[in-house]
Amino acid sequence: MTTDRLRYDQLAPTPFRALLALSESVHASSLGARLVDLVLLRVSQINGCAFCMDMHWRDLIAKGEQARVLNTVAGWRESPFFSARDRAALLFAERMSRIPQGEPEAGELQARWIAEAQAEFTDVELAELGFVVGVIQVWNRLNVMFGMPVPEG
Repeated sequence: MTTDRLRYDQLAPTPFRALLALSESVHASSLGARLVDLVLLRVSQINGCAFCMDMHWRDLIAKGEQARVLNTVAGWRESPFFSARDRAALLFAERMSRIPQGEPEAGELQARWIAEAQAEFTDVELAELGFVVGVIQVWNRLNVMFGMPVPEG
């Protein structure tokens, strides 16, 4: 990995600050800090963003989550550490991260996915969850494309 990278935060400060504000708003959602951070971690794993994986893992550890729990986030389906609500959020995040396109039944599939998630979330919470997934997708893509290094130590 090269150490030279574009400092997108400095080169485009206005959209950077707007993205920070959006990130702060999703952390203040009604979903709860732990659930938001679990989703941020899982989507970062899907997108291969080492910087974000490290940051959200550290955030969860600092908030008292056990490393053993976090080590099984990628395998949440087989892990005993997640509630039905956690599982619904992680499933929704995975599905939203991999939305099928160009398939005739894609709209029906997405409607079914939303209906399934509504078993655990109110419509407001589900909309907030969508923004959680959306904001981390942007951060992941920026950090991977522009080579944001994982901090040492």
